[in-house]
Amino acid sequence: MGTQRILSFFDEITRIPRESGHEEKIVAYLQRFAADRGLECKTDRLGNVMIAIGATKGYEDRPTLVLQGHTDMVCEKKAGIDFDFSKDPIHYVIEDGWMIAPDTTLGADNGIGVATALAILDGDAPAHPRIECLFTVSEETGLDGARGVRRGFVTGKTLINLDDEDEGYFCVGCAGGMDTVGTFTYQTKKIRTGRVTTRFSIAGGLGGHSGDDIDKGRINGVQQIARFVNEVLCYNVDLCHIEAGNKRNAIARGGDVVLAIPGRNEEKVVEAFNDFTRRLKAEYALTDPGVTCSAEPISWESGAIDSRSARNIIKALISIPHGVIAMSADIPGLIETSTNLASVKMGPRNTVVVGTMQRSSVNSARIFLSERIAAVMTLAGAKVKHSDGYPGWKPNMNSPIKDVCVAAYRKLFGKEPIVRAIHAGLECGLFTDKFPEMDMIAFGPTLRGVHAPGEKLDLASLERFYAVLLEVIRTA
Repeated sequence: MGTQRILSFFDEITRIPRESGHEEKIVAYLQRFAADRGLECKTDRLGNVMIAIGATKGYEDRPTLVLQGHTDMVCEKKAGIDFDFSKDPIHYVIEDGWMIAPDTTLGADNGIGVATALAILDGDAPAHPRIECLFTVSEETGLDGARGVRRGFVTGKTLINLDDEDEGYFCVGCAGGMDTVGTFTYQTKKIRTGRVTTRFSIAGGLGGHSGDDIDKGRINGVQQIARFVNEVLCYNVDLCHIEAGNKRNAIARGGDVVLAIPGRNEEKVVEAFNDFTRRLKAEYALTDPGVTCSAEPISWESGAIDSRSARNIIKALISIPHGVIAMSADIPGLIETSTNLASVKMGPRNTVVVGTMQRSSVNSARIFLSERIAAVMTLAGAKVKHSDGYPGWKPNMNSPIKDVCVAAYRKLFGKEPIVRAIHAGLECGLFTDKFPEMDMIAFGPTLRGVHAPGEKLDLASLERFYAVLLEVIRTA
């Protein structure tokens, strides 16, 4: 079987708005898909959808298999691009064997997993047991759909998660995660006479997935724009506005600030910014070479953040840890614990909101790291909240479905795949809590640049991934 049916369904999915928390249209699409084919379908109160097909002849006694993916996507676009994720279809091109969204996220995470399940439901698998396809919502903002799945919504005891991003790898474990958010309050003060207002910007960073790419040494726009402000506080500047980063699980690609500068110090601040730009480009020349910096005069009428609060916010942003905190002692090369300084945004009612996300395969280490970050924020005067978090998925090297997958890969390609755990959150961690008897594995085609504009799918890897999946369905 080729992948034409998968790609046809994925093309339809790219035309459906499905930002996390706004999956109504993709849910309706799935319901119509099932109704048009007379398939068993049910939807829970959150919008999770289960569509099932019965076993083919001779497979009636085989155990039910669950295929699972999430319907939402991370919506990121390049600065200056006129694009509305609530209504515009994703534009993609095919280049050198890759499907690429040049200016936005592609949504192959996890739209390609959804499309794959639909191809199976549409008849691509010639022989199979009963298959239940579980489509969950709001994975990217906290795995909320998986968290809300109730016992009995699916009946299978073996689950294949279609949300891994490296073909030739089988995932048997993942990190848990949680968010730590600090809210600073401030007083607005008038901008004094004789000051010039200037916007300083950092842009063009690669960004990426805050788990998979956290060790790549890429720029963090939140911390770097705060670093610049910290360097020029000595020139008596006023902080008028600060905005950097976006999604909790995406590395900040850039950011900007508006500063009110005393006229006598304007030249010194510009010189400091030019020097900062040179140093930044040198530091990230190998890991993030596309970074750019710019400054422009701007008219600003909204006042500034009071000096004490501005200083506390900036000091907190340069002090909050970002990146890899610890490597696993059990699995060579696996990141054990990390944190992402994800965003800083101007909030309502004179607030500045700082978002962070912690990941770890060791739950106690994740909790302690969140407490460290909360301590920094609290000392700087913020009110701190933690999300409920989600558990990690402990690797099971004796998994029966793992053995089936490895055997299928070996049969088809004559070589050994890699079995691993990953430093990203998968819904399998929550399924482990809800369905402790369930045997699980995750695999998928190769994706690159997920959670950032330029996200791309390797089409050749999709062919290989699908061949393995069909063989696993046949033999499981």
